[in-house]
Amino acid sequence: MKESFFPCRRYRATPLNRREMLAQCAGGFGAVALAALRSDPAFGAELTNEPTRGVARHGPHHAPKAKNIIFLYMDGGPSQVDTFDPKPALTKYDGQDPGAFFEVEPTQFNNNGKVLASPWKFKQHGQSGIPISSLFPHLAECADELAIVRSMVSEFPEHTFANYFLHTGSGFQGRPSMGAWVNYGLGSECQNLPGFVVLNGGLIPPGGLDCFGSGFLPASYQGSIFKPSGSGVANIRPTVGTPMQQRRKLDLIGQLDGMSEEQFGRHDELESAIRNYELAYQMQMAVPEVMEIKQEPKHIQQMYGLEAEYRPTQIYGAQCLLARRMVDRGVRFIELTCPSVAKDRWDQHSDLKGGHENNAKAVDQPVAALLKDLRQRGLLDETLVVWAGEFGRTPFAQGKNGRDHNPHGFSIWLAGGGVKGGTIYGATDEWGYKAIENRTEIHDLHATMLHLLGVDHTKSTFRFGGRDMRLTDVKGHLIHDILA
Repeated sequence: MKESFFPCRRYRATPLNRREMLAQCAGGFGAVALAALRSDPAFGAELTNEPTRGVARHGPHHAPKAKNIIFLYMDGGPSQVDTFDPKPALTKYDGQDPGAFFEVEPTQFNNNGKVLASPWKFKQHGQSGIPISSLFPHLAECADELAIVRSMVSEFPEHTFANYFLHTGSGFQGRPSMGAWVNYGLGSECQNLPGFVVLNGGLIPPGGLDCFGSGFLPASYQGSIFKPSGSGVANIRPTVGTPMQQRRKLDLIGQLDGMSEEQFGRHDELESAIRNYELAYQMQMAVPEVMEIKQEPKHIQQMYGLEAEYRPTQIYGAQCLLARRMVDRGVRFIELTCPSVAKDRWDQHSDLKGGHENNAKAVDQPVAALLKDLRQRGLLDETLVVWAGEFGRTPFAQGKNGRDHNPHGFSIWLAGGGVKGGTIYGATDEWGYKAIENRTEIHDLHATMLHLLGVDHTKSTFRFGGRDMRLTDVKGHLIHDILA
């Protein structure tokens, strides 16, 4: 929204910034120049902690490989030994006591059972020959796009703390999420949609909305929650009678904000609210348009699974298609949560076979369609796609036929955006229990994601509590071997 909606902010008793001076002192020429600057969403503002939606805070530190990130969050922790890390030893010793072969670490619930073979077969796919479980027949067609990291570890075996750690780099509540850090560091290429969007299929992660929050960063950088159907955002359509009435209301809000600023000074909370008003106004036109996925060609809708018999596939298909449409429009960071009707997340403490099959059926076709669609549109090379849960699962059973939480070694994958496809990095032991080669921490994943966006994770900081805070805290190393 134009600054003219907030006239009183132009006439405060404080020194003029360069844009105000240009607009007020240079006549028509200055107005033209100011308009040109404002039309560029990546134009660098002054480097302060003042929230400025759509403007890069520090810009990239080096040439980026990716412009956007789509984070496919697999809620609950998929089992690495049933998805991307085959272990023949589990079949060989199925039903035997795991304590006879290795030390069993304390687990979340400690109802430890026997060694449990994977119910699914693995087969090599693509020119790279990457082994992928029969859980993912569609994703297997994209094997040469994937860089699979088999040696991920987490510091937490419990969902809430592990989710905070995955999303924010800290196991404690209240830190900025990775989407907020990206939004803060680079801004958005899109003028009328948020820079950080969460497409919520129905399951908010354990830990709640703080997984998408801005923490100590200004509130304008937090994730905006969208539904994958209907209007996407509640109350997105104007309720006032005419555009003129709405403009008057916005002008009044601007005047009140300006009076408050003159009387009490500038506050981050007020500035964030002003930015959100501005963004909300522009979203009234942009959101209904981006939500019109039925305008996509019929074959695209079918490819994503919008006509699938299984309802969760339809929901996740809509999320993936919306993510691609948002990437088209320049949204910087998009996270997808799992459909609420999929059984028990990926958190199968019992009935591993039924639960994992339901969850895989929900996401397999849509995720493969997303990768193929991005590729055919020339967008995959500049879009980083990350598939990850908060931890993995044990190679031995919980009870009779489930698996407990396992933070000691699990698998994720990345694709596009500067990633070397057809790659396997790291390894777990012969049981798929603990990472033994190229142990990779969540901080390393965050550092690599930022690097591919052109951001040095050690330089993207925010002063808080007397120190320069960052997403990776004092850790984090690039996963060099998966970079193209």
